[in-house]
Amino acid sequence: MKKNKVLIVSLVLLLLFSSSLAFGADIGEVEAPTGFNAVITVIPLLMILGLLFKRFHMLIAGLVGGILAMIIGGISLAEANKFFLDAVPNMLSITVPIINSAIAMAVFKAGSYNTSLTLVRRAIKGRVEFFAVFIVILQAAATYMSGVGGGSAMVIAPLAFAALGAIPELIAAMSIAAAVSFTTSPASLESGVVSKLANIEVQNYVETMRPYWLIFVGIAIIIAFVGAKRRGIIFKGEEDEEYKNMTKKELWFNTIPAIFLLFAVIFGPIINNAIGIPILSPLFYTIITVALIAIFTKFNVSESVKSLVDGSQYILVRLFNVGIFLGFINMIGDTGAFAVIASIADQVPSAFTVPAAVLSGFLIGVPAGAYVGSILTLVLPIAVALNFTPLALGFVVMGVGLGSQVSFVNITMQALSSGFQIPIIDVVKGNAKWVGACTVLLLIISFIA
Repeated sequence: MKKNKVLIVSLVLLLLFSSSLAFGADIGEVEAPTGFNAVITVIPLLMILGLLFKRFHMLIAGLVGGILAMIIGGISLAEANKFFLDAVPNMLSITVPIINSAIAMAVFKAGSYNTSLTLVRRAIKGRVEFFAVFIVILQAAATYMSGVGGGSAMVIAPLAFAALGAIPELIAAMSIAAAVSFTTSPASLESGVVSKLANIEVQNYVETMRPYWLIFVGIAIIIAFVGAKRRGIIFKGEEDEEYKNMTKKELWFNTIPAIFLLFAVIFGPIINNAIGIPILSPLFYTIITVALIAIFTKFNVSESVKSLVDGSQYILVRLFNVGIFLGFINMIGDTGAFAVIASIADQVPSAFTVPAAVLSGFLIGVPAGAYVGSILTLVLPIAVALNFTPLALGFVVMGVGLGSQVSFVNITMQALSSGFQIPIIDVVKGNAKWVGACTVLLLIISFIA
């Protein structure tokens, strides 16, 4: 506590000092500094990474880096204020991911995912390996629709544990499925950050990465299937009391909102382009999904609408956080720091540039995995400066996501630890082999593609 107070006082003094030094400075075109100046400009980035590794809040780390950038780059308080005011609304303007995340969370609250698990459990009888497969599919689909890996795991993990227990391969498969889903989802913060930093449409990025999302989800499914079958697991508990007395027909009805939303998110753009009418645009599938929740689940119309509004809170809060953080990162970028790093990375043989960036993203994601969105604001500007294609950017983002799945501070990891009732160190150990193997495969793909 004492250290935190000292840090806060130091930050205030630094801010006052930097504003007096930089007041009235002009922002010119960003170029890569040379010599000793090049080394100095990278210090704020190293400071941010150090603080994130020490588990300081991302905004504290960003503020320290931003103040150092003001001092180093001669950025005035007025200019810093502009960076701040521009970054926040810029992040909050990614409306499609916000809408998708909100409606997916509403489907969660209505119990559609729970009933789908109940249906599958009844259908497969004793074949628990197929139940494990469906859990991974549900984790991937729910995360892809909502853009939130932790939120999906919080709902699905306890149900999986009650039915099967803590199978290490299943937990690892859920982690991998979550990582590749939230890093390529049309509803995620991460896709929004890619869109803003690389100046590409979210939908274009999502469509580019979809084949690779399916590849890694397929690998996760195989891991879960083999693990459950090899261990000879049997069903451990009874069905959830809330759904135990529901008929098969009632369960199917309750699952309809989830099925429709997944269909609209994945196939909507294809159908819209084919018929030339945006029949499955965000506006229409939001209205339809809310209506389906009201018709087929326990929620009435008012509760369905309220669940939509409440569901937006998760992503809006995180977008606000990352928007502020991005303001500080933009100050650092204005000093030429990313241009310096890009000029160094450009010296690597071109065939290895993308794999090197993917590996860097993974390594940063391990200790700082709680803030995947903020890590991207550190890594992606370098990739953008190197003129990475949307596909190459996606590989880097996936690398960060996979790194976060062996991180003690990641929300999805914490949700899995809680849901499967095992220490998080056991989750990390169980994930290490499988996540590591997927990362190696990603490096190979990024080298070949």
